[in-house]
Amino acid sequence: MPDNTDNISTRPCTTADIPLLRRLAEEAFPHTYRDILSPDQLDYMMEWMYSADSLHRQMTEEHHTFFAAERGGEPCGYVSVERQGEDLFHLQKIYVLPAAQGCGVGRVLFDRAVGYVRSVHPGRNRLELNVNRHNRARLFYERMGMKVLREGDFAIGAGYFMNDYIMGMEV
Repeated sequence: MPDNTDNISTRPCTTADIPLLRRLAEEAFPHTYRDILSPDQLDYMMEWMYSADSLHRQMTEEHHTFFAAERGGEPCGYVSVERQGEDLFHLQKIYVLPAAQGCGVGRVLFDRAVGYVRSVHPGRNRLELNVNRHNRARLFYERMGMKVLREGDFAIGAGYFMNDYIMGMEV
């Protein structure tokens, strides 16, 4: 497949971008999990991760760094990275709108996250992420160089769990 990422750009997000992130998440997140999670769990997770208060807390208190992607000038995806230790970073979120999937946006966002990690901590680091065990995005992460390190079932409240692989790579 030819590389056609010239019309894709990324930029850092601020709290002023919370409405944009919410709008993107309202389309991308349910599309990703509609065949994996129940509608009730989807609603719970959207509120838990993407309410305005939650995004504000992630940006200001939990120090998640968000980047938004645009393709042809239109917002189409986002990624967030959290530093969890001296040499450990966690890719918390990476989502692309359905209409922009398969166009290189995910790769550009992933590369932006890796570049960010390298910029804030030159030297050896580990980048990890959680991916639902039934999410086909696992194949994308493997193409990006990540490997399954372990798996876990994580209680997130209201009787719901995230049943994930934890993937990682050295950057």
